[in-house]
Amino acid sequence: MIPGPVKSLARTVGLTRPRVAAARMACERATLAVAGTRRERPGGRILCYHSVGQPECGVNDVTPGRFRHQIELALRLGYRFVPAATIAEGNGEAWDLAITFDDGWRSVLEAAEPILRDHAIPWTLFVVSGWLDRPGTGPGGVLSWREVEALASAGAEIGSHSVTHPDFGRISPERAAEELEGSRRSIAARLGLRPENFAIPLGQSANWTPDAARAAQQAGYRIVYAQAVETRPLGTVGRSFVTHFDNDLVFGALLKGAYDAWEEWT
Repeated sequence: MIPGPVKSLARTVGLTRPRVAAARMACERATLAVAGTRRERPGGRILCYHSVGQPECGVNDVTPGRFRHQIELALRLGYRFVPAATIAEGNGEAWDLAITFDDGWRSVLEAAEPILRDHAIPWTLFVVSGWLDRPGTGPGGVLSWREVEALASAGAEIGSHSVTHPDFGRISPERAAEELEGSRRSIAARLGLRPENFAIPLGQSANWTPDAARAAQQAGYRIVYAQAVETRPLGTVGRSFVTHFDNDLVFGALLKGAYDAWEEWT
């Protein structure tokens, strides 16, 4: 346990837990980028973003300028953007990339969608249905159902990210089933489609269990997305997590697999 005086000093100089965690993340990703570790992905790579120009999202936020630059850099390097399901189902090629967004932040509509539309890039959005059903129960700055419907009409694939964004590694099998089934029902009621794809909240290896996997299958999900390509839970599809700190060096390393065994919270 950290002594009280040390905690007080840390607060005085601004060393909050989020800031320490962010600094750790930045250092780890820069170190791995410089180390040059590479892991080939012959079937393509799925990128996981969150917000694009919402600083309240912290390490998950990528500025609109950097997002556009990353898209255009990947295209200049010879990558091709395909639907996430193409890669998830084993039909991707080595130079294929897919774009996914978790949570449903408003900046995806306001900043990311125009950039993706400019380049005719397919993409997927995983929404937390309870945040949309009951505005105010989740974080501020998320999309409404009407806005999600507009994105779906414009071509975005909509998937589930649960009802309340829990840690599936810590909830009961019954609660897991409710989160999985409830979100699918809500999306169907609002959008007229039953998603077959689900993204695990938090997404790390400790955030999913065999009970949750069985519940997802029983609920009707065909594809379950995680993060950390090499440490992902059995039966899930790995994605590469893009962070606030990913400059050209880090992003280039990400595309070449430098973070396939890296997890944010380990």
